[in-house]
Amino acid sequence: METVLLLTFILFGAELFEAYIQRAPTLLGILERLNFYYQKSIFLFFAVHPGFYFVLFVVMATDILNVSMIFLVAMKVFDIFYKLELLKKLFKERVVSEELAQLLMWRIPSWYFFLGPILYPSLLFYALT
Repeated sequence: METVLLLTFILFGAELFEAYIQRAPTLLGILERLNFYYQKSIFLFFAVHPGFYFVLFVVMATDILNVSMIFLVAMKVFDIFYKLELLKKLFKERVVSEELAQLLMWRIPSWYFFLGPILYPSLLFYALT
């Protein structure tokens, strides 16, 4: 049980770091920050997602791959690739629909950045127990 709690708290810390790095007042601000890392190096872009790598480590170290763990890994993968797709649309193709432009200017409440540090460790704890 101590190992499960330790792994959960490590993921919580990784998610807090990820939320801190990506924090911005709007979705466009988040994507601009991520584009800055992406322009430096694709490896740096992936490095600002430490929770993803830690979840993969937990899957390999514990050899647990139940429905909850698959769901957790899938959410992390879709999160990263959705961000990559948005970066491609905004900064490479420069194609933005009117609806997406409105969404990009939406002000993000401060509590929104705590969803990841609450959701992902909770799913990990559930998957490991």
